[in-house]
Amino acid sequence: MATQDDSRQLQACLPGLRRYARALAGALHADDLVQDTVERAWRKLDQRQRGGEMRPWLFSIMHNLHVDQLRRPGLALQELDDDALLPAPERTPGQSIAIGEMDAALARLPLGQREVILLVALEQMPYEQVAATLDIPVGTVMSRLSRGRERLRELLDGRPVGNHGAPTLKVVK
Repeated sequence: MATQDDSRQLQACLPGLRRYARALAGALHADDLVQDTVERAWRKLDQRQRGGEMRPWLFSIMHNLHVDQLRRPGLALQELDDDALLPAPERTPGQSIAIGEMDAALARLPLGQREVILLVALEQMPYEQVAATLDIPVGTVMSRLSRGRERLRELLDGRPVGNHGAPTLKVVK
């Protein structure tokens, strides 16, 4: 049975869920992912461990829903420009380019690396919560974070991805 405290905790997590959903699924599907997450969490509230934090539990539900959606074939949808209705935030041209480049670079990361980077950097979750959310060991979180950060640097610096500055080997006969 849901309590007022459960409701307050869930509402406090909504901004973070929205950010993570937008980064994972894009603007077109983010609201649906958040809604599905909240709906499932509310139905399964009695299954949540009392005394455990709600935030990693909610992010874990969102992660699982997102993975399920990726596995399920879907309809081809065309994204509508919802942002045209809202005033654009004030940014300098350099900021707009940097944000666009970062967004494009994040999209090129493998899903596992992107999820870890978003949870650690954007949501500021401790490694232990990220591991619980994604149901992976803490060492895997640290490895994916390290590899993801390096790959982001390569993408943003325009370096070839995966080279890591190591000299290439040549076959000599």
